[in-house]
Amino acid sequence: MPTETAVAESAEVSGLDNLELAPKTDKGTIGTRIWKNTWPKLLAVAIVLLAWQIVVWSGWKPEYVLPGPQTVFTDLKDVITTGDFWDGVRLTLTRALTGFLLAVAIGTVVGAAVSRFAPLRAAIGSLITGLQTMPSIMWFPLAILLFQISESAIMFVVVIGAAPSVANGLISGIDYVPRTWLRVGQVLGMKGIAKYRHLILPASLPSFISGLKQGWAFSWRSLMAGELLVIVPGALSIGVRMQQARDLSDSSLVICYIIVVLVIGILIDVIFNAADNALRKRWGLTGS
Repeated sequence: MPTETAVAESAEVSGLDNLELAPKTDKGTIGTRIWKNTWPKLLAVAIVLLAWQIVVWSGWKPEYVLPGPQTVFTDLKDVITTGDFWDGVRLTLTRALTGFLLAVAIGTVVGAAVSRFAPLRAAIGSLITGLQTMPSIMWFPLAILLFQISESAIMFVVVIGAAPSVANGLISGIDYVPRTWLRVGQVLGMKGIAKYRHLILPASLPSFISGLKQGWAFSWRSLMAGELLVIVPGALSIGVRMQQARDLSDSSLVICYIIVVLVIGILIDVIFNAADNALRKRWGLTGS
């Protein structure tokens, strides 16, 4: 039977461990949290709409070139009520999610390997950063030569645009794992995969989430460029529909698809911000 002293020491250690995490507080309902993350973006959209309408009123461009918000949103309502529009959205999102998941898998493996082996970091560490800063559109001529006009060409550019951001996010997170934690893991006998699984990866999670968010931004931008440049026959994605509207000189419809892409990007950003904020609060990295 444990003595009272042992029980007291165990409780003290448990209490010290809990100091690593922020205290759990009442965060309100899901609707409240969503609104808290959404209303600043809605305010920004309102400001943009007002500025847009002022420019239209100024007569800077003819209305058939730069239509006002009322005209555009009327056309947008007609667009989103058609069934084939949602087929295009589904195709674009499928491409985006597939490419992003591939980029996450590749970037995670590369990031873990680079952070683990010093010679590998010396060899390709700067290359990863260089790939991250490379404009995605520069890869399309090579992608078309390698894969012709196909889905593979689009996926190639999406993955190569997003994977470096994911890798760099993981590398940064691992670099900033406290040395004390690593020594504790060594004392506990953690080695190899177990060390990464139970210590390093959880500790680097906040930075990794930021890398995922940045990786999604790169993959989304790469995909939009790909759908405008690589038009796969029979695949009526959002980018293809926008290109068709441009060919018809339909400015209102072009702006409609720009708004669709913007809304999707905002919704994904809200999801990432919610996950990031929850994680930071849990680890005590933000105010209560």
